[in-house]
Amino acid sequence: MTAVELHSATPSQTRRIGERIGLMLGAGDVVLLSGELGAGKTVLAQGIAKGLGVTDPVKSSSFVIVNEYDGASLRLYHADLYRLEDPAQVAELALDELAAGGVLVVEWPEQAGGELPEEHLIVRLSYEGAKGRRIVVEGVGERYLGIVRRLRGRERAVH
Repeated sequence: MTAVELHSATPSQTRRIGERIGLMLGAGDVVLLSGELGAGKTVLAQGIAKGLGVTDPVKSSSFVIVNEYDGASLRLYHADLYRLEDPAQVAELALDELAAGGVLVVEWPEQAGGELPEEHLIVRLSYEGAKGRRIVVEGVGERYLGIVRRLRGRERAVH
């Protein structure tokens, strides 16, 4: 496993990290956002959207599972699986097919069982108390390992 560990003290820093990620994404890419309620998943998704050139506000809806946003050259599919109870419900959404021509960002991927693409970028967000958030980005698959390497820059790597 190769990952990069980032830290964010504010929501705007979290958005900037998301924007850096968004600038590296291409058609068919999948980003999974994992973390407890309030950890910053949607804030990071907003940054990814900005990196893709999305101008509409990005939010996690309570009742809409997948929102679509037009970016500069790609469409963003933002899925929030929090309310799903059965991985079969995720299979019915056919998210990988839906997002083949855009970028798929999934909050609460734990709800999906094995129904998401094997290769992806997974971002784990966690609280660090008064210090803000710890954001660990891991690539699964060669394409996503390349994104992690580019993100690493001067950040501390986790092996």
